[in-house]
Amino acid sequence: LSRADLGFAVAQERTGGTTVAATMIAAHMAGIKVFATGGIGGVHKGAEKSFDISADLDELARTPVIVVSAGAKAILDIEKTLEVLETRGVPVIGHGSETMPAFWSRQSPFRAPLTLQAPEDIAHFYRTRQALGLGGGILVANPVPQNDEIPADEMAGYIEAAQKAAQAQNVSGKAVTPFLLSKILELTGGRSLKTNIALVENNARLAVEIAKAL
Repeated sequence: LSRADLGFAVAQERTGGTTVAATMIAAHMAGIKVFATGGIGGVHKGAEKSFDISADLDELARTPVIVVSAGAKAILDIEKTLEVLETRGVPVIGHGSETMPAFWSRQSPFRAPLTLQAPEDIAHFYRTRQALGLGGGILVANPVPQNDEIPADEMAGYIEAAQKAAQAQNVSGKAVTPFLLSKILELTGGRSLKTNIALVENNARLAVEIAKAL
């Protein structure tokens, strides 16, 4: 569920899994200022043709919630995702690294636009933005612990193979992300899931510290 169909699900009394966008909406309605997730959605590779861009990016520009993640999912175009976030005025803070993490991997080729290390500094930055009336959320990019990562050069091969499989099977729209993640889980022999769990737990620990400082 995302912004487009969250109201529909509520009206029809249906259930569904929430994207980062829908979780931000629900968190804001409940007065929750920070939450942790695995990775945000973003600009898909080939978006110049498919226009497949996650609603998570617009929600980050709109809703005043801090989202702690391990960056954008590595199946996405991280560079274009950062460009869209910059255009929409979303602060992206690298925590624990000056480079953007790539979900399963600690580093990508791209620098984090901003860096802050102390949870108290992130909380202060959030309060300052609110006081200035700037609105919108903050993305905190928190790398997966070193002992749990899958190196980026290794992941690149798995991601490429998964994308080729998606193209061969004409997978499109909302089905792309779950297909790719499932295929990568298969290709890594389950390692990607273990890393995913580790990074979510790591993000939750940081989110707790930020929440305590707010």
